[in-house]
This record gives sequence, C-alpha cells and structure tokens, in this order.
Amino acid sequence: MLIALLEVGILEVKYMKMKLCALLAAIGLCAGTLSGCGGKTPAAADTSAAAKSSVGELADVELAEGELAQEELAKAELAKAELVEGKYDAAPLAKNTQNQESGSRGDAVKDGMEPVSADALKDGVYEVRVDSSSGMFRITECELTVQDGAMSAVMTMSGTGYLKLYMGTGAEAEQASEADFIPFVENADGEHTFRVPVEALDKEINCSAFSRKKETWYDRVLVFCSGSLPAEAFADGEAATAKSLKLEDGSYTVAVRLEGGSGRAAVETPAALRIEDGKAFAVITWGSSNYDYMKVDGEKLDLISTGGNSSFEIPVRVFDRKMPVIADTIAMSEPHEVEYTLVFDSTTIKKAE
Repeated sequence: MLIALLEVGILEVKYMKMKLCALLAAIGLCAGTLSGCGGKTPAAADTSAAAKSSVGELADVELAEGELAQEELAKAELAKAELVEGKYDAAPLAKNTQNQESGSRGDAVKDGMEPVSADALKDGVYEVRVDSSSGMFRITECELTVQDGAMSAVMTMSGTGYLKLYMGTGAEAEQASEADFIPFVENADGEHTFRVPVEALDKEINCSAFSRKKETWYDRVLVFCSGSLPAEAFADGEAATAKSLKLEDGSYTVAVRLEGGSGRAAVETPAALRIEDGKAFAVITWGSSNYDYMKVDGEKLDLISTGGNSSFEIPVRVFDRKMPVIADTIAMSEPHEVEYTLVFDSTTIKKAE
C-alpha cells in the first residue's frame, strides 16, 4: 500500500513538471504568433512585449518550481527505494510531504546534540557542512572561520532566489531595520553567498530568507555540523578520537546511529571497530545490498564484500559527534548519492569477543 502511494506521488510530481512545461510552450507560441502578425502598430508591439515578458516570468516560475519538483521526485523515489528494501519502519513517510517553501523546524532538528562553541575549536578556516530545514534553501558549500573566540561562515547557495538574510525569525525580520539584514554577495561564478555569524555548531540557529520572487520572509533553521570538521580543528581534549580515548590496536565493537536520507535506511549496530596505529575504522553494513560505494571526507570507498548486504570499512574521524557520509544507492531509477550522518558512541566501545 505504501509503495503504491509513493508511486502515485512520483507520478503527480512528474505530471506537475509536464503541465508547467506545456503551459510555458503555449505562452511561447502565443508570443511568437503575436510578434509574427506584422508588429506594425504600437498596440501590437506592446502586446508582443507583454507576451515575451510573461514568457520570461513564467520561465522563472518554471525553473523554481521545476527545481522543487525534481527534489520532491528524488525524495519520493528514495523513500520508495528504501521502503522496498523492506526492513525499516514506514512511519516517517509523512516527513516527505512537508512544504519545502515553509521549511518546518523538524527538518533540521538533531537529537542529542551538544552545542560546540568557538572556544572548543582552534582558530582557522574550515569547510563545514550546513543542514537546512528547507530543501528550497540549499547550501552547496560553506567556509567556517574561527577567530578570537567567535565564528562566522560564508554560505554558497544553490540558487539566486534570496536577496537577504536575517538571523532570526521572519516575524522578527519584518520589524527589523535594513541595517540588520545580510545582503548577498555574488562570487566569481555568479553564485549568491552570505556571510553569517555562527553562535555555535550542532545547534539550531534561526535564519529567515527574503525571497526575490515572493517578496516575503521565509523561516529557516540552520545547523552547522561539527562532525564535518577535521579532528585537528578541535582544541586539545575537545574531540573524542581513537588517540584521545587511548584505544590500543585491536578489534572492538561500537554502537552506531544513522540519520538522513528518507529516514527509513538502517545500518547494523553495534558495528565492528578496528584500531590500527592510533586510527579507527568501522565496518558499516547497510540493511540492503543496494549501495555500491560510500564517500567519507571526499574519499570514495568500495564494497568490502560482494555477497549479502552492502558493507564498507570507513575511517572514524571522531566519536560522539555527527560524522557526515555519502552513500550511493542503485535502488532508484538512476544511481543517487544520499547524504547521511553517523554517530559512533564512545561509551559503548567494547573489546570484540
């Protein structure tokens, strides 16, 4: 039944895209007809210009809504793929129906997070992952600067639909002055970037974005993930690593928690943990055989076995913090890289029997 509902959702998204494209083509045809009727009178010229303007505006709408449709289609297909794998709770299905424009807080909530302040980090510039409560507010790159007990970040956006940000709610932004807003800065590639203050990592931060098209503020929630930083970014004693935990070389087990994707994927826990030369490696075994590679810190990791469910040995850079990983699933209509986070609980580490 759930799979059937997902298939209906996928068809509806595809139909929406087809309808938008058809409407765009129809208006384009009208514009061409008007401009081809001699175009001698001012009235005809004005009508043609208006038609061309409408086409341009509709193209913008189609682009924005097309991106949303594509994202919803990918989510629906991912949910179906993970549901087909058959071993997961179907209850989170409702998460995929949330309005992407409004961006509810639930999308960014991370259970059990302990905020990480600037004092816990060494001064420097680091690449950091940012989770957003809305798929319509996507950060493709982010550079975190830690200096003199404060943090700021330059976020590169996936699109150009937002003109300014306010570090607070949309309601608060409505009452704020222009001096409180953060305008976009266009980088060399024509992308919109915003430099924002970062109160803490692993903490929900309210941020509202002003839409160029809708001319209104939209609430967003951002989480800057400490687990995406290298271990050397942390001040001494602030990051739990194999070295700081004084783990001797050998075989262990450790509890692991997975988040991300559609919410229905799963990994085996506890996981096998190997310590060698002060470095930690864990075997991640998925609940299906539909993953063909993983990526950790940009390094592509291949399967360690060809039979049974997909298994990979990955480096464990840090314990007790969310560590971003990517897994490529082949269960969808096309291979698709999915972002997840893993948390390895250092309090559960035991010698392997």
